[in-house]
Amino acid sequence: MRRILCLLPLVLVLVVAVRHRSVLVEGFAHLATARWPWLVVAIGVTCLTWVAAAVTRQGALVERLPAGRLLATQFAAGAANHLLPTGLGASAVNLRFMTVCGVSLPRSSAALALYLLAESIARVGLLLALLLAFPKALRLGPLLPEGTSTPLLIAVVAAVCVAVAVVLLVRPLRAAVFGFARTALGEARSVHTRPTRILALWGGSLAFPALQATGLVTVGLALGLDIPVTHMALAYLAATVAVALVPTPGGLGTVEAALVVALVAAGGPAAVATAVVLAFRIITVWLPLLPGALTLGALVRLKVI
Repeated sequence: MRRILCLLPLVLVLVVAVRHRSVLVEGFAHLATARWPWLVVAIGVTCLTWVAAAVTRQGALVERLPAGRLLATQFAAGAANHLLPTGLGASAVNLRFMTVCGVSLPRSSAALALYLLAESIARVGLLLALLLAFPKALRLGPLLPEGTSTPLLIAVVAAVCVAVAVVLLVRPLRAAVFGFARTALGEARSVHTRPTRILALWGGSLAFPALQATGLVTVGLALGLDIPVTHMALAYLAATVAVALVPTPGGLGTVEAALVVALVAAGGPAAVATAVVLAFRIITVWLPLLPGALTLGALVRLKVI
């Protein structure tokens, strides 16, 4: 089942590529037409995503964390995220950072879980709001291989049922999960008694995916992608939610595939959509990778993490 979920975005892109010859070649060629001021804005927006992540992580914890080191950790976590399956690298770096700051491991884990939950709720909430506002923005029908939607839904439901059954039937695992849940709920209650933490947690959680979507929109404007900006934002949110369960390092491959499909589904030409995704991933993944790795190494040497 997991393999089917992992391969589906790639299959969808292959379908698009078959219908539009030389899509990738045309996409690379289209990069030369980019309007650089918009790309500079995209880089600035990308930098703001690290600020939003730092604000959200502070909001998930009662103790005050050192702001400068917290922000540097978010930048370094991005590099770690491309070495491990999606989310695990950043989670490991932030977990280590909180424990070094003196927060106990159970409470650090609870804060991490609260951050992930808040970010997921905000991302899905933004997606649902845009879908309600623009219900016809995405036209997935012509792109989906016939008969794939039902097996995919069955696979997701089956995976959830198996996970729940394993937790309930395996006693040590059940005790660990329930104990963690109690700690996490206690941490969440403590955080939500402080207005500043509530604002940081939920404001940052909403800002993070909104800034990411804005980054894609600015790249789309730079390359002349002829679809409404709200549809571009919706395409980004839909693509990232769709690949959330695919365990690839940094989402490499699956995110690109899903983004191209979503932008084409929103009405964009395949070649231009490919160029937009290439430029977007260069700005958000490849440009920060080396300085992020150097920052990660420096933080380790300084025993910040």
